[in-house]
Order: sequence, then structure tokens, then C-alpha cells
Amino acid sequence: MSLDLARRRLLSAAGAVGVAGALGPAPSAAFAASGRRPSGSRRPSGSRRPAATIIHGGRVLTGLPYVPQQEALAVGGDGRILAVGPASVVRRLAGRDTEFVDARGGTVMAGIIDAHAHCLEAGWRSLNPSLGNETYTVAALRAKLTGFLNASKDQEPDGWLVVEDWNPVALPAGTETHHRVLDALPTRRPIALKGSDAHNMWVNQRALELAKITASTPDPAGGHIVHDAAGAPSGLLKDTAQDIVAAVIPPPDKGKALAAAAKALRRAASNGITTYMDAATETDGLRAYADLAASDRLPQRVIPALRLDIDLVRDPKAALAHVDEQRTAYGQVPGLCFGTAKVFLDGVIEHPAQTAALLEPYLDGDGEPTDNRGDLYATATEYGRLATVLDRAGWQLHAHAIGDRAVRTALDGYQAAVRANGRRGNRHTIAHLQLVHPDDYRRFAPLGVVACMQLQWAMRNVWTMDALLPYIGPDRHRLMYPARSLERHGAALAGGSDWPVDPLDSFNQIRTAIDREGEDGALYPEREGVSRSTSLRMHTAGSAHQLRIDHETGVLTPGRAADVIVLDRDVTRVPVKDITGTEVRLTLVGGRRVWDADRPGAEAAATSFPAARPASLATVHGRHAACGCHR
Repeated sequence: MSLDLARRRLLSAAGAVGVAGALGPAPSAAFAASGRRPSGSRRPSGSRRPAATIIHGGRVLTGLPYVPQQEALAVGGDGRILAVGPASVVRRLAGRDTEFVDARGGTVMAGIIDAHAHCLEAGWRSLNPSLGNETYTVAALRAKLTGFLNASKDQEPDGWLVVEDWNPVALPAGTETHHRVLDALPTRRPIALKGSDAHNMWVNQRALELAKITASTPDPAGGHIVHDAAGAPSGLLKDTAQDIVAAVIPPPDKGKALAAAAKALRRAASNGITTYMDAATETDGLRAYADLAASDRLPQRVIPALRLDIDLVRDPKAALAHVDEQRTAYGQVPGLCFGTAKVFLDGVIEHPAQTAALLEPYLDGDGEPTDNRGDLYATATEYGRLATVLDRAGWQLHAHAIGDRAVRTALDGYQAAVRANGRRGNRHTIAHLQLVHPDDYRRFAPLGVVACMQLQWAMRNVWTMDALLPYIGPDRHRLMYPARSLERHGAALAGGSDWPVDPLDSFNQIRTAIDREGEDGALYPEREGVSRSTSLRMHTAGSAHQLRIDHETGVLTPGRAADVIVLDRDVTRVPVKDITGTEVRLTLVGGRRVWDADRPGAEAAATSFPAARPASLATVHGRHAACGCHR
């Protein structure tokens, strides 16, 4: 998702300027602190000219451990940082047209780099009605769906009713997820309920017929068609089995889809996101990015993680040809930065799916072992062959791995690549890491593997307690989301939201990484909570490191891109619980203002997006891997 990972065009207050090769060595610590040019170094472009923008009146968090905070920051007309330092020094760079921004005592920091998100998917989901991840009885569910049908009567008798955010772990005990429940609705329309975990889909008989799913339809690689006691498809589809139905659902109108995607990107900008990795990009997503960029509606840098299906994983040469073809076709789209491929190694760990790959089997809920160790979609040998070929060609891999067996498989694969190729500067990554065997903590650092974690999940709620604790037992449960353990063993940490699997709230996830607290209680913060500085770093410089753009962004130093956000409070000093609720007042990407809370209409733009915040922390929802979100 070469310097392909250096953004090909930076949007600045003065327009677009090329950046490939424009940066020399990173500025020294002295230069970063004072804005003075180090002896023998090249002066950053624009340093003799007056600043386009000066931000003052707040606490400037540089992101550097040895120069952690300053008073003011100056941005040049080329979209790069001119100086960071004392306000009296930075103000000397002002000119007649310099714009001054008063931070009003809040934090000024590097923009959030979301290292695992699905922003286009969030926009596309907003086009469909939502169940809001709520718990429903069968009668209440039918009533809700009948309301959706009544609101779209013009779609009778053949228009699809696609409903988002069905909660597959919150059905009343004893409820069978069967197409008969949906068939009883007063319609002939095909119906598909998409699980908020992105790993389950519930459809009616009409949808099964249109998708030509019968008792003899084989399971696709990486998926499962659930059958009832009579051997017929029940209507529940897991993982890639959802693709069979998704393939026959008509796509949304192109104009509406692009408008919804643009709205999602504005929402991301209002959360301070200046760069993100699209964690499972396919060709339709690349086309959408090209269209958004052409209409000046792509405010962030985007690193597409090109999704590889299981057939490509098992054919490394074909996989390399595929990613190279995608880069050739879309590599000139401004703002897209290629170099990463995405692989699913397992599914999800929560009951009832239990498709995450475990070293020891799941329990039956009464504490007794079963014969189910989940689903491993590629062996260590297969993944090692893929990693070796792509690593040699300069591509890095991003693996979805929830269970400890999948994590070990990813590590074994990366180890095979290092043995074959040596260390080549790639930052191969494992995402989610819900359960990691303690023996594997020490393996990350020597291999240079990045741990990309979604720590908004690390709280007590129905997902971590009711749907999980009885099925893995207390010993494994205490190991969940081992952020501090990985950090202690030297692993590089990065942070991502996995939006829209969870609502987008950058500072809630930063807070949760620290105290792991929800309204239902905390999830082992004494074992695995990280420090405030670690959490802020993993969502900025840590993610920049993962995405190989740390030479360009992630910290506030002269010469780097002016990816800067201004917050409404000092997140370095407020009580940890008050980090949640932080509002972003201003977002700059390459010096260009892409979000301004003080502009007319900004509040509506920030709050109009569905599911921007859960009703309470206890209802933060979704689970792993919209990483292959199905529309």
C-alpha cells in the first residue's frame, strides 16, 4: 500500500506539489526543536519564505521522546513544517499573509494515522438501513424489518432489502438463525442481514435461491454454508460464504456510492485522521478512490492493502502478478500509496462463529474441551512461500490473525521470508492479535513484525465476556489483547480503528488502550494497559512506521508533511477518562485544511454519519475484520 509509499502528491495551501524524492535525511533533533538548520544539511523547501500558517497558544506534542513538547508550529506554503519551537521564535516566520491559529490551550499533534480501517465500506454501509447492533427477540426483529420493508415499498417484489449491523452474538438463547424466521415477513423480496462482525450473514430463502445455494453447494475456501438438521442451507453464511450472496446483490448507484464514501472520509477527517490503511482493498475500491481523487474528494493519504484470496495465497507468483497489476493500473492516483497486501489467516473467536484458529480447542461453555480449534485458512508453509516471494519484490504483508494459532502461523511465515531474503526493510504486520501465546511475544522484535492492534475492543462487554469467556476459559481470557506484553518484548505497536466494525472515535480508542475500561468494567488493565505516551505514539508514529511513511509523517519536525491536528483539550494532562470526548478543532493534511470545526456546517458534517458513537461504551460493537467487509 518503492517509494510508492511516499505520497505522490501533497495537497497544500498553495496547491499540489510533488514529493517523490523531495525529502533528504530526516531532520536532526536540534533542528526539530528549534527550527535551526543543522550544519551541513539541506534547508527544507520554503524555509526562507514566510509561514502560511502559524499555530500557537497550545501544547505542541512533537512525538519525539527527547523533545516532547513545544509552544508553536509554523507551516510553509509547500505544505511542510517550517519550524517547531518557542512561540517567540516561531512568530518570526510570520509574513503579511500568514494565518494564525490559536490552539486555545489544547494539544497540537501529528494527525492520527489509522493503520487498519475500511472508510469506503463505512460510507457504503450507510446507504442501507441498520439494526444498530441491538439485541432483538424474534418478534421485535420481525417488527423492525417490517418497518424497513414498509419504508421501501417501491422495491417490491424483487428489490433486495440489505440490512446492516445485525448482532450475531445477541440473539435470545435458543433462537435458531434460520431462513424461516425471515421468510415469515410480509414480502417476496430477497433479504440479507449483514453481521456487525462482518463474518456472518443471515438470508431468507429467496436470497438463497437467487444465489443458487442448495444442499449440494460446496463451502468456498475460507467460508462455511451452515446447514440445518435436514441438510438444507439454514440461511446462515460465514466468512467467504457471504460472497456468494454478495455477488448477486445489485451494487448501489455510482453517484450515491461515491457521495457516501466522500462523507465517510469527511467523518474521518473530523476525527483527526490524516492517513489510513484501507485494510482489504479490491478493484471496486481502487476505482472509487480514483473517482474521489479526480473530483477532489480524497482528503487523506490512503494505503490500500490489496486483498489476496486463498487461491492467490497458495500461488505466490500469481499473487505477485496481481498486486503488481493493481499498482500499475492505479499507482498514479494522487494520494494512493501502494506496497501492502492483505491476507486472512482465520476468522473470529467469539461464539457462535468460533472461526479464529486456536492452538488449544474451544470449550463447550461448561468448561469442557471440544474438538474445534477454529479455521486456519493457510498453513505456515503456504504463508511462508507467499511472504518470501512478496517480500523479495518489496511488498509487505498485513495478516488478519485473531487466534494464537493464526498469529503463530503468521510469525512462522515471516520468519521463513527473513531466512530466505534477509531483512529488507519491509514492516510485515499482524492485525488484531486478540490472543497471542506468551511464547510468541519475543518473536516480533527480531523479525521486525509490527503488531497492529484495535484496542477499542479491549474492554468488558458482551463480546469479551458472554460470547468469549466461557468458551476459552479464564487462563486464556487473561491474555487477551496483550499490548503491554508485546511492548515489553520490544514489538513495534501500531493502532487502528477497524471502522465500521466499531464506531469511529479516535480518542476513545486511544483512551481504551490505556485503561481498557468500559461501562461493564475493565479488561485486565493491570496486565495489558499501555501508557498514555505509548497509546498516542502507536496511533501516530507507530502507524507511520507500519506503513513505511515514517520519513514523511507521524511526528512534527521541520521538513515533514504538515499533517497536524488541533484538539479542544490537552490530552497529555487531562484525566485518562477525559481523553474520550476529545474533539478535533482543525485537521491539516500536507498543510491543507480538510476539517475545521469552526466553519459553518462543520457540526452537521461531523455528527450526521451513522453510528459515529455508540450509545454507551458498553455497546461499542463489531468484531474483527470488516477486513473483508461484504457489501
